This record gives sequence, structure tokens and C-alpha cells, in this order.
Amino acid sequence: MQSLSIVIPAYNEAATIYLILDKVMSVSLIGGLSKEVLVVDDHSSDGTIEAVDQYINEKGNGQIRLLKHPRNFGKGAAIHTGIAEATGDFVIIQDADLEYDPEEYNLLLKPMLSGVADVVYGSRFLGGNAHRILFFWHSIGNKFLTFLSNMATNLNLTDMETCYKLFRRDVIQSLKLRERRFGFEPEVTARISKLPGIRIYEVGISYYGRTFEEGKKIGWRDGFRAIYCILRYNFFR
Repeated sequence: MQSLSIVIPAYNEAATIYLILDKVMSVSLIGGLSKEVLVVDDHSSDGTIEAVDQYINEKGNGQIRLLKHPRNFGKGAAIHTGIAEATGDFVIIQDADLEYDPEEYNLLLKPMLSGVADVVYGSRFLGGNAHRILFFWHSIGNKFLTFLSNMATNLNLTDMETCYKLFRRDVIQSLKLRERRFGFEPEVTARISKLPGIRIYEVGISYYGRTFEEGKKIGWRDGFRAIYCILRYNFFR
């Protein structure tokens, strides 16, 4: 039986982690896929570890593993840890907040299970799915970074910065990723684009963004880091 590894980087998400785990666990995957859930705690200080442990004991059904960092390394580092530990045939990244809907895993899995894709991105800018209206400059920033990344990679993505990226496990585990914080997205896109014969697809997804008051962590410094990563991993490898 094929399986999907779901990597959830978490840092101070005690308030919502059980909600996203409920959503992940309730999804019925197409193709009869089973689930492996890897929660990677990046040294939280708010009770996230205790919340995940309690959830595992009550509802884990042997499908959830909690991995712990000894100190705060960054979101990218947490994703690296989850990818390295994944054993499923496919790997998807899931944020610990409620901005992305796990019910849409199947949208990304369709081209993968059809045998036409090696990587599938979930685009917040494609299709007619629900999108919360939030920050103008964030949307401009996302589109600019995607445009810059596309120029460097010669891809035509609409949402390079999306969380939802689905990979064949052998593909993603073959990469030597370096970025430990929010540079993961441009780095992995650059490295994926250089693989011979790689087949990348995009599907439209919904997006339930949150405000900074609700816990959003990414800021303008991360935008500059993304530009640096686009240049570094495409032109100065």
C-alpha cells in the first residue's frame, strides 16, 4: 500500500495544533493511501509539545510521530528534519496553523497518482477556491518573488511561496537543502528546477490566511532573504 508522509513544522502553535491534526487525521486519501504524520517541534515554549503528546495518546492511532529540536533552528530546518524521517511514497508540507485545508491533499495527489507528476505545487492564485482577503503588499510581494524565481528557473509557477508542495519521496530526499528559516521555498524550487526530466505541476487551492495578531510569523526580512536565496541557488551554486 502506498502512503503519504505529512510533515508539519511547528513552533508555538499550542492554540491550534490539535485543530490541524484533527483535519489531517480526518482526510480520506484517494488511491487508498495511508498516512504518516510527522510533527517537528522547533523548540516551542508554549506547550506545543505537551499538546501533541496528548493528541498522540488520545487520537494518534499509531500514525503520528513527534520529532523535537533541542533548540530553535527555524521552519526550514524543521521541514528538513521531517523530510529526512519520512518513509511514505510521497511527502507533503503542512503548516501547523489553519491557513491551508488538508481536505485538498487529494487535489495535489491526482496528477501524482496519475503518473504524470514528480512534484505538485498548490497555488493560492489559481482556480475559484475560497481565499481570505488580507494584505495587499503581501500579495504583491508573493507575486514578485514568484516572478523573480520564474525568471531564474525558467518555470511558469503562479505561487512559488505556497506551503503546499507535494513531492515523490525519492525526489525530495535526493536534494541537499540548506536554508533553515523561510528560505526553504525559493531554495527547494531552485533545486527542483535543475533536476533532469523533472515534471512539475500546479493545482489551485484555497487559502485561509491569518493576521499577525492571529499568529502569522513571516515578515519583510523574510522577503529579502527569499530574494537572496533565489539569486544564490540559481546563479551561485
